[in-house]
Amino acid sequence: MPLKIKITLLLFGLAFAKAYSQETTPSSYSLSLEQAIEHGLENNYQSINAKRDVAKALKQKWETTATGLPQINGAIDYQNQLKQPVTPLPAELAGGTPGTFIPVVFGPRQNMTLTATLTQLIFDGSYIVALEASKTFLDFSENANNKTKLEVRKGIINAYGGVLLTEENIDIITKNRNTLEKNLNETTKIFENGLAEEEDVEQLQITLSQLDNQLNSAKRQREIALDMLKLALGIELSTPVTLTDDLEALTMRNIDPSVTEESLEMDKSVDYQIAYNYTQQRRLEHKLELAKGLPTVSGFINYGTQSFDSDFSFFNSNQPWYQQSVAGVSINVPIFSSFGRKAAQDRTKIAWDQAETDLQRTMEEIRLNYATAVNNYQTAIDNYTTSKDNLALAERIENKNTIKFREGIATSFDLRQAQTQLYSTQAEYLNSMYQVITEKANLETILNVPNYTTKN
Repeated sequence: MPLKIKITLLLFGLAFAKAYSQETTPSSYSLSLEQAIEHGLENNYQSINAKRDVAKALKQKWETTATGLPQINGAIDYQNQLKQPVTPLPAELAGGTPGTFIPVVFGPRQNMTLTATLTQLIFDGSYIVALEASKTFLDFSENANNKTKLEVRKGIINAYGGVLLTEENIDIITKNRNTLEKNLNETTKIFENGLAEEEDVEQLQITLSQLDNQLNSAKRQREIALDMLKLALGIELSTPVTLTDDLEALTMRNIDPSVTEESLEMDKSVDYQIAYNYTQQRRLEHKLELAKGLPTVSGFINYGTQSFDSDFSFFNSNQPWYQQSVAGVSINVPIFSSFGRKAAQDRTKIAWDQAETDLQRTMEEIRLNYATAVNNYQTAIDNYTTSKDNLALAERIENKNTIKFREGIATSFDLRQAQTQLYSTQAEYLNSMYQVITEKANLETILNVPNYTTKN
């Protein structure tokens, strides 16, 4: 192949590899909340390991099943007696002098044996219980995966809302600062013309400095909140991420009072399912100890071939090999364990009873958490409605005091009080929107909504 063609193909391959890499690993992300959740469920670190736990449980289930299926093992044994043992025999056996002995070497110097053994478990109560336990463990892993997905979803919603909250906070503080700076410039000019008190200027300067600090803090908080979101999404912290949803629009989508009217179905709660799995595991542990008192039956069949010679000639075509085979059944019957098995059975029964008690406690906790989540969500909606009305009032009060201040009717203290009230109300309004989003996510997590299922 000509060198020019090779170079062209190499450059084409490098360009394709670079394009493929950019396609599979975006250099930046632009995500709505739903897109963020979808991405996080696939790439979140805990979510990835939860899927691996399910895969491990599937392998363990087959590992347990395989112990009761036929097992075949092979063996190759080779011996070379570098110094063969000598056995003394009476000399008269070979026509020698009675009372004397002659040294005799029995057996060849080298021998090789090839053996294959098939074993089969015929009956073992512990194996039957182990099969049931492996299925229970798989259910537990799937429920844990479901729990992880719900928690990852809730974490992403909280982190996504947190970023939007900081962005809205930055916008509001920036707007307040620009307005205040304009007022300060106007008041300074009025003061320079002798129509305002120096204290009025100083009061505005104090408020402006506080807003500058708040703005710088809000920008730092945004970076931290964005990094927390990237971590929840499984995205490298250095990768740019842009959020396409709006905090207020997202809040409106999450206001759904009908959610509080949904009845709690205990068997659909992932926390109940995990606690129930734990109870079943303790039950099976007790059942296993009971099964250990039953006999075990296993069978085997062995086939082998053996050859021997003074020299290493086992691979010669005319080397003789001698066959052998044996079959058998083994029955192991537990008879007396000095009451050790009875103690183990009692211990596992107590553990089972404890698990049943924990299950009842978990059910009551779920009911309490559900009632608390419903109350918190309804309260968040009420607070949002109230804070939105209060914000409109605070804006009008601040605007009136600004006009009065310019006209000399209100003092700088009156204006500062109105501004402080406005800033506090703005913060309450932003926080109320965030609370609506997070409390809705918390309630949905308790209700197992959405109900993620593991695809085996």
